[in-house]
Amino acid sequence: MSQTDGWTLSVIAGLGLVTLVTRCFFFLSSRSWQLPHWAQRGLQYAPIAALAAVVLPEVVMVQGALIHTWQDARLYAVLAGLTYFFGRRGAGQAVLGTIVSGMLVYLPLHIGLGW
Repeated sequence: MSQTDGWTLSVIAGLGLVTLVTRCFFFLSSRSWQLPHWAQRGLQYAPIAALAAVVLPEVVMVQGALIHTWQDARLYAVLAGLTYFFGRRGAGQAVLGTIVSGMLVYLPLHIGLGW
Protein backbone atom coordinates (compact mmCIF):
# COMPACT_ATOMS: atom_id res chain seq x y z
CA MET A 1 0.00 0.00 0.00
CA SER A 2 1.14 3.52 -0.64
CA GLN A 3 1.28 6.08 2.14
CA THR A 4 -0.25 9.54 1.94
CA ASP A 5 2.28 12.32 2.41
CA GLY A 6 1.77 15.67 4.13
CA TRP A 7 1.48 17.61 0.87
CA THR A 8 -1.47 15.52 -0.30
CA LEU A 9 -3.22 15.88 3.03
CA SER A 10 -2.71 19.66 3.05
CA VAL A 11 -4.10 19.95 -0.49
CA ILE A 12 -7.16 17.90 0.47
CA ALA A 13 -7.68 20.04 3.58
CA GLY A 14 -7.23 23.24 1.57
CA LEU A 15 -9.74 22.14 -1.06
CA GLY A 16 -12.19 21.20 1.67
CA LEU A 17 -11.77 24.62 3.29
CA VAL A 18 -12.29 26.45 -0.02
CA THR A 19 -15.40 24.36 -0.67
CA LEU A 20 -16.77 25.06 2.79
CA VAL A 21 -16.18 28.83 2.55
CA THR A 22 -17.70 29.14 -0.93
CA ARG A 23 -20.77 27.08 0.02
CA CYS A 24 -21.33 28.96 3.30
CA PHE A 25 -20.54 32.43 1.95
CA PHE A 26 -24.20 33.43 1.74
CA PHE A 27 -24.89 32.27 5.30
CA LEU A 28 -22.02 34.32 6.73
CA SER A 29 -23.42 37.61 5.46
CA SER A 30 -25.79 39.44 7.80
CA ARG A 31 -27.73 41.20 5.07
CA SER A 32 -29.90 39.91 2.27
CA TRP A 33 -28.16 39.49 -1.07
CA GLN A 34 -29.68 38.88 -4.52
CA LEU A 35 -28.17 38.15 -7.89
CA PRO A 36 -28.53 40.84 -10.54
CA HIS A 37 -31.30 40.28 -13.09
CA TRP A 38 -28.86 39.48 -15.90
CA ALA A 39 -27.22 36.76 -13.78
CA GLN A 40 -30.56 35.21 -12.83
CA ARG A 41 -31.58 35.18 -16.48
CA GLY A 42 -28.27 33.61 -17.49
CA LEU A 43 -28.56 30.86 -14.88
CA GLN A 44 -31.91 29.81 -16.36
CA TYR A 45 -30.04 28.58 -19.44
CA ALA A 46 -27.32 26.68 -17.55
CA PRO A 47 -29.05 23.25 -17.41
CA ILE A 48 -29.91 23.14 -21.10
CA ALA A 49 -26.45 24.43 -22.05
CA ALA A 50 -24.80 21.72 -19.96
CA LEU A 51 -27.06 19.07 -21.48
CA ALA A 52 -26.23 20.26 -24.99
CA ALA A 53 -22.50 20.29 -24.23
CA VAL A 54 -22.64 16.67 -23.10
CA VAL A 55 -25.03 15.32 -25.75
CA LEU A 56 -23.93 17.13 -28.93
CA PRO A 57 -20.47 15.53 -29.31
CA GLU A 58 -22.02 12.10 -28.74
CA VAL A 59 -24.60 12.74 -31.46
CA VAL A 60 -22.39 14.04 -34.26
CA MET A 61 -19.18 12.06 -33.70
CA VAL A 62 -18.10 8.43 -33.81
CA GLN A 63 -14.70 7.68 -32.26
CA GLY A 64 -13.49 11.25 -32.78
CA ALA A 65 -14.68 11.64 -36.39
CA LEU A 66 -17.87 13.21 -37.71
CA ILE A 67 -20.71 10.92 -38.75
CA HIS A 68 -20.44 10.19 -42.46
CA THR A 69 -23.62 8.18 -43.07
CA TRP A 70 -27.35 8.86 -42.91
CA GLN A 71 -27.97 5.39 -41.47
CA ASP A 72 -27.34 6.51 -37.92
CA ALA A 73 -30.22 6.32 -35.46
CA ARG A 74 -28.87 9.26 -33.46
CA LEU A 75 -29.57 11.72 -36.29
CA TYR A 76 -33.22 10.71 -36.50
CA ALA A 77 -33.56 10.76 -32.71
CA VAL A 78 -32.22 14.33 -32.65
CA LEU A 79 -34.68 15.31 -35.38
CA ALA A 80 -37.57 13.80 -33.39
CA GLY A 81 -36.44 15.51 -30.20
CA LEU A 82 -36.09 18.89 -31.88
CA THR A 83 -39.51 18.49 -33.50
CA TYR A 84 -41.05 17.77 -30.11
CA PHE A 85 -39.23 20.62 -28.38
CA PHE A 86 -40.08 23.27 -30.95
CA GLY A 87 -43.61 21.88 -31.34
CA ARG A 88 -44.18 22.46 -27.63
CA ARG A 89 -42.39 25.81 -27.86
CA GLY A 90 -40.49 25.01 -24.68
CA ALA A 91 -43.60 24.87 -22.48
CA GLY A 92 -43.81 22.51 -19.51
CA GLN A 93 -41.52 19.47 -19.24
CA ALA A 94 -39.98 20.27 -22.60
CA VAL A 95 -36.59 18.74 -21.79
CA LEU A 96 -38.05 15.48 -20.47
CA GLY A 97 -40.39 15.19 -23.46
CA THR A 98 -37.52 15.90 -25.84
CA ILE A 99 -35.45 13.10 -24.31
CA VAL A 100 -38.35 10.63 -24.31
CA SER A 101 -39.36 11.38 -27.91
CA GLY A 102 -35.77 11.07 -29.08
CA MET A 103 -35.37 7.72 -27.34
CA LEU A 104 -38.66 6.45 -28.78
CA VAL A 105 -37.16 6.97 -32.24
CA TYR A 106 -33.60 5.93 -31.37
CA LEU A 107 -34.25 2.56 -29.74
CA PRO A 108 -36.25 0.91 -32.57
CA LEU A 109 -33.77 2.12 -35.17
CA HIS A 110 -30.70 1.13 -33.15
CA ILE A 111 -31.94 -2.20 -31.82
CA GLY A 112 -34.32 -3.20 -34.60
CA LEU A 113 -32.33 -2.12 -37.67
CA GLY A 114 -28.89 -2.16 -36.11
CA TRP A 115 -28.08 1.43 -37.07
